[in-house]
Amino acid sequence: MEELVIRDADVVDGSGEPSYRADVVIDDGRIVSIVKEAAAAGCLRPKAVRELDAEGLVLSPGFIDMHAHSDLALLRDPDHSAKAAQGVTLEVLGQDGLSYAPVDDRTLAEVRGAITGWNGHGDDIDFDWRSVGEYLDRLDRGIAVNAAYLVPQGTVRMLAVGWEDREATPEELDRMRQLVAEGMEQGAVGMSSGLTYTPGMYAKDAELTELCRVVASYGGYYCPHHRSYGAGALEAYEEMVALTREAGCSLHLAHATMNFGVNKGRAPELLSLLDEALASGADITLDTYPYTPGCTTLVAMLPSWAGEGGPEAILKRLEDDDTAERIRHDLEVVGSDGCHGVPIEWDTIEISGVTDPGLADFVGRTVRQSADARGEAPWTTARRLLLADRLGSTILQHVGHEENVRQIMRHRVHTGGSDGILQGTKPHPRAYGTFPQYLGRYVRELGVLSLEECVAHLTSRPAARLRLPDRGLVREGYRADLVLFDPATVAPGATFEEPRTLPTGIPYVFVDGKFVIEDGRRTDVLAGRAVRRSPVRRNATRA
Repeated sequence: MEELVIRDADVVDGSGEPSYRADVVIDDGRIVSIVKEAAAAGCLRPKAVRELDAEGLVLSPGFIDMHAHSDLALLRDPDHSAKAAQGVTLEVLGQDGLSYAPVDDRTLAEVRGAITGWNGHGDDIDFDWRSVGEYLDRLDRGIAVNAAYLVPQGTVRMLAVGWEDREATPEELDRMRQLVAEGMEQGAVGMSSGLTYTPGMYAKDAELTELCRVVASYGGYYCPHHRSYGAGALEAYEEMVALTREAGCSLHLAHATMNFGVNKGRAPELLSLLDEALASGADITLDTYPYTPGCTTLVAMLPSWAGEGGPEAILKRLEDDDTAERIRHDLEVVGSDGCHGVPIEWDTIEISGVTDPGLADFVGRTVRQSADARGEAPWTTARRLLLADRLGSTILQHVGHEENVRQIMRHRVHTGGSDGILQGTKPHPRAYGTFPQYLGRYVRELGVLSLEECVAHLTSRPAARLRLPDRGLVREGYRADLVLFDPATVAPGATFEEPRTLPTGIPYVFVDGKFVIEDGRRTDVLAGRAVRRSPVRRNATRA
């Protein structure tokens, strides 16, 4: 007898088609049968060891978080309710060009320091891997939800070139091609970049194009955090479209926002650009989070020249008064490339987390508020914090526009991504609330998307981008990564004041057919595994 039958669910199957009522039978981690309108038709109803009454609940595929920063959190915290409680059953890691594989001993220490604000320093983690394959093997020991991985281009450049702002030599470029190819062969689904983060931002388009050719040869996709989301944002989007067209590589635009005052009301221009490219045959998707503020680290705001040489070199520059004044001028007057070409507005920069508990007074305040309280200039405060917290402070950046958020999420190639940083005392609520925020606020309250459309954005579309043939839909034979939620009550609990509050209205979540969330509570099940792309190579290219 099968393991479980979910009775009388309103199935929103991820296709975008209208919902239907059905009994859904699960066995051995897969959906084995779907009996539509069983009760109304008087059919012989399926039996199973366990029956779950889903009256009044929607059954959908599990949500796929296309932009997650849980690279260490999945290993550190087996519970991982921040994502599991939202109905997320698969996360895509290795984002923004910086993560923990492939590395050697030198670059592991450097990347740990560089993204402490994203993931913590990792003193509680046994870094017993160096390659992409070894990292995926580590995930396979058991995690709360499934995870896919992108080869991080910045980390690759760190390995082959270092932290220097220069073009790679032919030998270094060959080494980078080899590293990307190895990562793809070991199961990565594509490659990411963080082109406002050092050292990945030092790569010119020709270098990125060559690496994208390798990614394309394995059927992967390129996921850039491109060179600007502020001044010149549209040109930065155009650059990525042209680059991937040249390389013959699929493109997925990370957290595709139009932020800062210069881009207010300009979402239609971005969507027109994308529509034109799609009409001419480009393979493009994107993800967004359903909030206006962004989130990153304070050190990310600095100009790229200040980041050359890595974290220790940044700290030395900040300690030197003359160099620190140059940094201030770039930030406040010129508009640094780290701050997307826009002069920084300190009253939009809220400190959301620090690594040193002794600096907790900064959290929840903007840099300007903390500066005013100390009777000093905002840059003096920011510099003080960067040095005291050794670059580990995270920020919320309040520079988004609601009308842009709504228009972009309606687009036919849109998917959902939390971009959720789980570190800090007051992280962005998107880490705990993105998916119920879509379903509660933007479907039920605002009607920006229909329920069927929204579920498709969060399930089948990302599964198609990841080229996963048996996920993202409620279909017989598909994996039983599923969510049961109440469409009348689903809502995020997380707010900017209480960002770690879990959502409501999501009583059941299944990973591999097993209860990860049951009756609204996290079980001890660790059914998640690494999701690897097939290593079959499609085309010949240099590597």
